[in-house]
Amino acid sequence: MRKVWLLMLGAFTLGLDAYVMAGLLPVVAEDLGTTVSLAGQMVTVFTLAYAVSAPLVAGMASGVRPRALIIGALGVFTLGNALTALAPGLAVLLLSRAVAGAGAGVYSALSTAAAAALVPRERRGRALALVMGGMSSGTVLGVPIGVLLAERAGWRATMWGVTGLGALALAGLAVWLPTVPADPPVPARARLAALTDRGVLPVVGVSFLGAIASLGLYTYLAPVLESAGGVGEGDIAPYLWAWGIGGVIGSVLAGPLVDRTGKAVALVGGLMAALALAIGALPLLGAAAFPALVLWGAAGWALQVPQQHRLLALRAERGTVALALNNSALYLGSAVGSAVAGLALSAGLAPRDLPWAAAAVAGAGLVLHLCATRGGRGGRGRWGGRGPGRREPAAAGARRA
Repeated sequence: MRKVWLLMLGAFTLGLDAYVMAGLLPVVAEDLGTTVSLAGQMVTVFTLAYAVSAPLVAGMASGVRPRALIIGALGVFTLGNALTALAPGLAVLLLSRAVAGAGAGVYSALSTAAAAALVPRERRGRALALVMGGMSSGTVLGVPIGVLLAERAGWRATMWGVTGLGALALAGLAVWLPTVPADPPVPARARLAALTDRGVLPVVGVSFLGAIASLGLYTYLAPVLESAGGVGEGDIAPYLWAWGIGGVIGSVLAGPLVDRTGKAVALVGGLMAALALAIGALPLLGAAAFPALVLWGAAGWALQVPQQHRLLALRAERGTVALALNNSALYLGSAVGSAVAGLALSAGLAPRDLPWAAAAVAGAGLVLHLCATRGGRGGRGRWGGRGPGRREPAAAGARRA
């Protein structure tokens, strides 16, 4: 598991980089002499590059040793962050965010697959939870520290800090990451088939809807709580911490639970139900929303551990590509959720009503999950998924290296 901790450090840096920029938009815009809305496009560029690069590279590079790709992807990510810190204007800033996003997308997909390959099958859930815990910890611990550093030394200092963390993880992986078994070469037709695989699509679809509901709503948490009553503009920080701490707890505990029970499918259903319940309760709780926020963060971040576990159990020629598609779905869902929520607010929807719309999306994800896995215990559902009671075969390369 020590090698997995190195992969977790890289994931921590990814989580920090993906979310800290949103908190730096006003100072970035002022420094570069542009508007906040234009500076905000660096988040969009990062997200799109992340979403596109993961399945594209995972498919094209099948048969290549993952170790070289992981180190190379983290190197591209670190280079992109260094360019961001040096950006003299908006054009270079957007280009650098695209470079960082492309590296992040490839690293995220391959690092989770490598984490599973570096441990015995019975500890796969724990390994996946460590990497996902790195992402959530980067958001919870890194983002407030990054924003604080930006207030003291400027936003470029924060980006140099992110660059330094990426370089540290890169050096550690270059020295200590062992050889990871490569997936067998995948014909182009087989890669494209993952896009229509009835075992892959429902899983990825649930992740997409979960991200719309959870990460999309998180963007507007401050106005939601202010509209619900009892939370002033300067009092939002404890509520953000509650959500983030719940995320760390959920992502870390989900792995051992999957390993112990072997019921990844059942766990996904419970987490989607908890997500819908927690989000839907926000307008009713107002200033007393701490328990709902902890549950929301825990369910939202924990969801991806059993989801990744299921996708890695697909047959060899689809597992890694499917995992990359799932990672893309997360970032696309976050972007779509934020965009749709912003349009809804612009159209006159009250912020306090936004959680109910998000809860409905999470409910739709739960319905999709239940329909996709219907078909009896231990057997295949109507979409080709496996029932919760059946142990999955190991994915290619998911053995101890």
